[in-house]
Amino acid sequence: MSLESILPYITLASAFLMVVAILLQQRGASLGAGFGSSGELFTTRRGFDKNLFDVTIIFAVIFVVSILASMIIPGLQG
Repeated sequence: MSLESILPYITLASAFLMVVAILLQQRGASLGAGFGSSGELFTTRRGFDKNLFDVTIIFAVIFVVSILASMIIPGLQG
């Protein structure tokens, strides 16, 4: 099994897991907080929220790298 045949599965899995990780994250400050209403605009992530945020970034990087690899690898072979 070549890397070229595995890349679509890696891309789909990372996309799905990234969407799930994004949906699991808690909502941040409301829209009104951005315009000076109650609530803090910037908060520090802690515990599970921070880990979930880091995992989301990792899935996003895997997704982008797999797409770039799937575009570059066929060009190297031809």
